[in-house]
Amino acid sequence: MIEISFNVNSQSHRVSVEPSLSLLDLLRNHLGYKGVKICCNTGECGACTILFNGQPVNSCVVLAADANESQLVTVEGITQDGKLHPVQEAFIEAGAVQCGYCTPGFIMSAKALLDLKPNPTLEEIKEAISGNICRCTGYTKIIRAIQLAAQRHGGK
Repeated sequence: MIEISFNVNSQSHRVSVEPSLSLLDLLRNHLGYKGVKICCNTGECGACTILFNGQPVNSCVVLAADANESQLVTVEGITQDGKLHPVQEAFIEAGAVQCGYCTPGFIMSAKALLDLKPNPTLEEIKEAISGNICRCTGYTKIIRAIQLAAQRHGGK
């Protein structure tokens, strides 16, 4: 077992983990962050995307032990005082969800982009979500939602 300390959504955690435990498994199954979705478990689909020290990562391919002394943000952590994040609001308004399984990963990738580039180009948006797969809606409404969030609020 390895003891690690880290922060998730502004909450400190100190846990002992098996060296082979994935960050996805730690967050979802041990700490209860259900917005971190299990899908491909190989880093291909983006459903498990979180922010790891501000950068979007597929948590299924990161070892939990690598999160020691890190700042992690899941989709549950981007609301402010019970109010949805502007990206979440834009996804709802643009109808950028179908089954919703991939939505948290897309939202976290979009948030990371808008935090760095409040007014991204279409190509920058496409690049930022290129690691996320949606099998239901296609991508037109997802891209529109990110553009809408950028127009209204930027990444903050």
